[in-house]
Amino acid sequence: MNAGKPEQLADHQSHQTVLMADKTKQFLLMGRIGYFGLFALIPLWLLWLAPPSLGNPYILLVMLWLPLWFPLPGILKGEPYTFAWANFIVMIYFVHSLTNLWVASGLYFWLSVLELMLALLMFFGCTYYARFRGQELGRKIPRLKDDPRP
Repeated sequence: MNAGKPEQLADHQSHQTVLMADKTKQFLLMGRIGYFGLFALIPLWLLWLAPPSLGNPYILLVMLWLPLWFPLPGILKGEPYTFAWANFIVMIYFVHSLTNLWVASGLYFWLSVLELMLALLMFFGCTYYARFRGQELGRKIPRLKDDPRP
C-alpha cells in the first residue's frame, strides 16, 4: 500500500467536511453558470443558431468545445485547483468573443456578447471560488518572498 494514499484519502474526506462560506458558494455558482453556459452555447451557436459561413462547423466545434470538456469532472466536484486552471481555458472564449464583437453584426454580434458575458462570469467565479475555497481548505500558493530558495 502506498504511504501517500491514506493522506490523500484523509485530504479528500476533509475536503467534504470543511464547511463552505456563503460567498464561496456564490462564486462556485457564478463559475458554474458561466462554465455550463459556455458549454451549452458553443454547440448551439455553431450547429444551429448561426453556423459559420466559411469552413466546416464541426471542426470549429471541436476546436471551441473540446477544451471545455477537460475541466468538467473537477467543476462538477467543486475542486478549487480545477477552477483555478480552468481560467486558462476561458481565455479562448475571451479572444473568440472579442474578435467576433469587432467584426460581426446581427446575430453573430449578440451571440458574441453572450459568450463574453458567460466568459466573464466563469472567469470571476472560478478565480474567487478557487481563492476562497482554497483558503477554507488551508491550501495556498506560497508567495515568492516566502520561497526558501535563494
